[in-house]
Amino acid sequence: MSATATPHTGPGAVLLSAVVAVCCAFLAMAGVAALGLHLLGADAYGSLGPMTAAVMVLAVGGSVTPRGAVSAFGESGVTAETAIDIVPLGVGLTGALVLGTVFLRSVRAVPGGVTPGGLAARAATVAALFTALVGGLTWAGHDSVTIPGRALIPGPGGGGGGPFDRLPDLPGLGELPDLPGLGDLPDLGRELPGLRLPDGLAELADARLRVDFEVAAWPSLVAGAVWVLAVLLIALAASRRTPLPRALAGAGRAVRPAASALTQVLGFAVLLGLAAGVYGVTSGGQPRRALGAALLGAPNGVWLAMPLGLFVPWHGSASGALLAVLPAPLRELLGGPGSGGARTLTLQRLAEQSGWVWLAALVAAVLMLLAGVLTAARTARGGSGVLAYAGGCALRLGALTALAVPLLVWLTEVTADVRLTVMGIGVHGTGLDLRGSPGAGLLLGALWGAAAGLAGALLAVGTGLAGRSAADPPRPVHGPVHGPAAYGPGYGDDSGRPGPYTPSVPYRRPNPDTNPYMRTLPPRGEPSPGEPPRKPPPHGSDTASAPTVSGTPLPRPARPGPRPRRDRDEPPPEPPPEPPPPGRPGAGR
Repeated sequence: MSATATPHTGPGAVLLSAVVAVCCAFLAMAGVAALGLHLLGADAYGSLGPMTAAVMVLAVGGSVTPRGAVSAFGESGVTAETAIDIVPLGVGLTGALVLGTVFLRSVRAVPGGVTPGGLAARAATVAALFTALVGGLTWAGHDSVTIPGRALIPGPGGGGGGPFDRLPDLPGLGELPDLPGLGDLPDLGRELPGLRLPDGLAELADARLRVDFEVAAWPSLVAGAVWVLAVLLIALAASRRTPLPRALAGAGRAVRPAASALTQVLGFAVLLGLAAGVYGVTSGGQPRRALGAALLGAPNGVWLAMPLGLFVPWHGSASGALLAVLPAPLRELLGGPGSGGARTLTLQRLAEQSGWVWLAALVAAVLMLLAGVLTAARTARGGSGVLAYAGGCALRLGALTALAVPLLVWLTEVTADVRLTVMGIGVHGTGLDLRGSPGAGLLLGALWGAAAGLAGALLAVGTGLAGRSAADPPRPVHGPVHGPAAYGPGYGDDSGRPGPYTPSVPYRRPNPDTNPYMRTLPPRGEPSPGEPPRKPPPHGSDTASAPTVSGTPLPRPARPGPRPRRDRDEPPPEPPPEPPPPGRPGAGR
């Protein structure tokens, strides 16, 4: 039986595993995106399906272009031009975890290990299916959202609970010019985001804000293909139990301990962020919105705070209503006097606004030390000395952290720009721009990773944890036949789980030259090939006269003497007499 005919390596099995992985990932992403939008109240102003598709495209790095228009009294002279570049990492992280888990399980199910060609075929099939489904999202992610003017007005007179409720005033408009049909607007009392209206005008005008959004097809397709390949690569690098082909086994032993430790630490940080979001649900005044924001954007806030805690500088600018979505230290720093241009954001400047910011540095340092300890615990020590072992752990973790920190900086960048125009005249603009420094992230990530790897390795050696969790996957020897079909019944089943009657699959083919239990003994009395003929045993062929390992036969045991014969007419011997019955109690007194 050939290798391609096994149940786990055929083309049908590869396609089926890819379909399962992609479908599970898309269902998980759709569930998180739809639930987050529902908790935020977005489904009250438009269809939830197209909005979910657009958010999923944004989660894989795609591009969505919204366009807005404000209509009042049947006129539509007020338009809004927007540009949004943000990745909802809560949706993307959920899809990455599900996709990577299912893909790795399918790779581990291949009997005898996957070949380089088989691994490339599986990854290419998953990437092709995922990109095709992203294309379907680009077709479905076209719709419009209509928000009534009453919902835009903060305060008790408005709709209450609208998406712009409790937003601050938008300064910088001054007095609006004369609009056709409206005349002068001298008495400014009630407020719309970017537009100040007199009392009662919104109810009379029945103003509506309509936002049309569409997904850019080709940029989203390219981003989806790159995203899925990056997820599969990170999953293979971080999985210590998935066997790799022989050509990649050495790289896996060098990279996997640090990669698995770093990914688990980043996931633990996200769990801390979700816990903070749950606390915000219980303590805030809008629990549904807090929970929805945590589902969609908890990784964004956590992974933005990690580089800040490692002293990576950021540059930001914000104006208008988007200041309200920022945490208090960022809002005070970016919205202070002279906030028109970009400002440098460092941990020291943020600490001037709030001393609690130093907690981010403490948490980041503890998480990096935890990554160093996990790296040392999963790296085999061998016979190397303490300094050499600690230096190797520091080198591995430093190299991976130097790549991870710029990646986090790039993923958490935020760009949003909204410009309001009346009859072609720009009257207001609001924007938000947060960008980190990838070069500083690369350098600081290498330094922090090397220091954490060195300290974690020394701590692991001192506590006896060094190499305790090191478990390199077996390196299979790829031959023409693998699995139970190659070794016959009794060497494992299709489930891949060894048991008392189904031993695990051997890592190499049985070899009679190295396994003495597989050698076929020649018939009795005949010498083995290459062995001189032996003399027959003097007392016949029995076990006692068989040749031993040393070649000298054992002495034959003495033959027992003849047993005495009994005549047939002689009666059998009488049985011994029965013992007397016991006496009565107390008879001998």
